[in-house]
Amino acid sequence: MTAQTKTMTTNLDAYYTTVETKGSLRSPAHAHNWSSATLLMLGHNLGGKTRKQLANALPEELATDVKRVFWLVHFRDSQKEAIMFQKEVARRAGVSDAQLARIPVVAVFNALKAMLDKNVIDAVADDLSPEISELWRNA
Repeated sequence: MTAQTKTMTTNLDAYYTTVETKGSLRSPAHAHNWSSATLLMLGHNLGGKTRKQLANALPEELATDVKRVFWLVHFRDSQKEAIMFQKEVARRAGVSDAQLARIPVVAVFNALKAMLDKNVIDAVADDLSPEISELWRNA
């Protein structure tokens, strides 16, 4: 294992531990599941340029989830409410309670921001709808 690979693994371990702890989740598997769901829906709500900038700043495992936009034609909702975002993430994570989803979504945002520089953090915030941007900024 190279030093770079070991550092990335350590960063991901810390990332998932943060998501598990701050998200009030029961296991690392739940942290992985919520992380994947949140990153996928975050990718859907970002423009291509910002999505690529975010993906390039993340380890490959996380970047893959951000880049998994599968629609042929995709029109982003520039006024999407935070509760709708939470509902979409909850469905992806296999949960039906959008209110409950707020806690792990904020935990994922918080853990992501710890891995990113200010330019990427600001670019993501500026590209999201106002309510989701507020959720991102306050995480």
